[in-house]
Amino acid sequence: MPFARRMLVEERRWLSAEEFTEILSLCQLLPGPNVVNVAVCVGTRYRGAWGAFAAFAGLMTAPFFIILALGALHTQYGHLPAVSASFRGISAAAAGLVVAMGFKMATSRRLRSGMALFAVITFIGIALMRLPLVLFLLGAAPLSVAAAVWRRK
Repeated sequence: MPFARRMLVEERRWLSAEEFTEILSLCQLLPGPNVVNVAVCVGTRYRGAWGAFAAFAGLMTAPFFIILALGALHTQYGHLPAVSASFRGISAAAAGLVVAMGFKMATSRRLRSGMALFAVITFIGIALMRLPLVLFLLGAAPLSVAAAVWRRK
């Protein structure tokens, strides 16, 4: 996802930072990997069904073969300490990229708005207070939609 954001927002400028955040928010509700959902949404936006197919194929083909090769190498040589340490380092780098993307998205104007209060309340309710996800969202979602409609008026 960090690479997708950098490519779509910073390098290609196909989406603004706010548009990317909105698309990602929508795609997090859909089943499947978020990055695939974002690619399909952007592909559909620019080229319709063929764009969605091309975005999906372009996003998945190379990683599929890379992961296949890495899996075969790990099966063969995963017991070696150097290989194990390499995979731990890759995991740490991936986590760092996700955190960095989160910080970039936190600078969005939308996140500095009053609507960010719903994100904070949701984090507190689900992550800290351990409230049941479905029940919490059944209550919070209609309230946030109502607040967004009221805010637009």
